[in-house]
Order: sequence, then C-alpha cells, then structure tokens
Amino acid sequence: MVKESTKFDFEEVESNLVEEKLNELRTEDASEEVITNTMKDFGIERAKLYGWPNTYVVTKAMGELFLSRHAKKNPPFVVVRPPIVTSTYNEPFPGWIQGYRTVDSVIANYCKGKLTHLLLDPMTISDMIPVDMMVNSMIAAMVVNANKSSGTIYQVGSSLRNPIKSYAIRSFAFQFFTKFPWINKDGKPIIVGLIPIFKTMATFHMYIKIRYMLPLKGLELVNKASCRISKMYMSSLIRNSD
Repeated sequence: MVKESTKFDFEEVESNLVEEKLNELRTEDASEEVITNTMKDFGIERAKLYGWPNTYVVTKAMGELFLSRHAKKNPPFVVVRPPIVTSTYNEPFPGWIQGYRTVDSVIANYCKGKLTHLLLDPMTISDMIPVDMMVNSMIAAMVVNANKSSGTIYQVGSSLRNPIKSYAIRSFAFQFFTKFPWINKDGKPIIVGLIPIFKTMATFHMYIKIRYMLPLKGLELVNKASCRISKMYMSSLIRNSD
C-alpha cells in the first residue's frame, strides 16, 4: 500500500492532470488512436513517477487508498492481495480454469509449440497461488475481520514458505507436456523441448546472432561465391567457344 508521504492524490491531482491531457489532445484534433496511445504512455509515466511499473498496479493502490481515506464513512473493510492466480488445486476439480490470464497464456503457447524462448531471470521467484486457495483465503479474511472497526490488508502468497523459481516452472511444464502432450488439429501430439531462458536482452540478442544471423551471413557468402564461380565458368565457356 502506498504511504501518504508519497502524496499520490488520484482523486484531485491525478484526475485533473488526466482531464487536462485529454482536453489538450482534443484541442489538437488528435485521432482516437493517437489519444488512446498517448494516454497509455501518460499513465505509465505518472505511475513510474510514484515508483510503480505500470497502470495496472496503480489502480489497485487507488482502490486501497480510497478505502483507507473513507473508512470512517464506510463499513469495515479487508483487502486481500493475491500473487499470480492460477488454475484450481482441488475445487471444483484439480486444474479447472476459465480463460487465459497472466502465466496461463505463456504455458498454453509453450504446450502448443509456439513459445520457443523465454526472456527472464531463471532464479526469479514466481509467486503463484491456485484460485480456490485464494478464494478460501478471502473467505477466511472476511470472517476474521467481520467485527473489526478498522481496515486490514493481507498479502497472500507462498514465496516465503514454499518458493518456486522460474527455471523450476520450465522443468515442470516440460515434464508435464512431455507426458501429456497437446494434440493438434491433425490429431498429432506436439513435441515440446526444454526451451532456453535468457536473463538479459543482451544474451538473447547474442543467441539470435549466433543461431540465425551468422548462418544467414554464411549462406550469403556462399551464394556470392557461387555466383562468382558461375560467372567465371560462363566466361570460360564463351572463350573456349570462340
């Protein structure tokens, strides 16, 4: 939760800035596409000013600040912060999920053979929680705080007691989809591999250079050499015919 000392005033200052920016763009007769892209960039700029990486986390902070500032006017509240929410552990049955969100789309693209590289730190802890555990945590938090007069905020996660690192997730996904492969439209299983992980963009660029650019450069040199040999051969034939 953002401290009041950061002076993040979204109810007056930030909302006024948004209105001013919109009015400025409309005065310039900017297209809807330009307005949308400009406002997205403006939102990220304001978010980073207060230490947030994007507007997604800003909206969550806005909700918490609103509740804390107006707690005296409203009933007692409890905020439960989840990490990455995934499919169910047990209820209504193991593995239930509705739609692709966050890490789900990454796993889905991997099992379909569409994801061949990952740009992340393999030692990063990926804090995830099954959705049914998250719902149970929310219910428990409401029961415990039902008769309290102040707001309480919980951070629900597993990274402290049961951390899982990115490289382990990659291994688990490889093992699972090797045993239970995705079947494509032709009825054939998709064979997955243990895809490489790149910690930095520099290492990724180096991999692309070695894996693709150098072979292409080699083919280009071979092609030029072949053309030169062909020209020399044709010249020789012409001279001999004369």
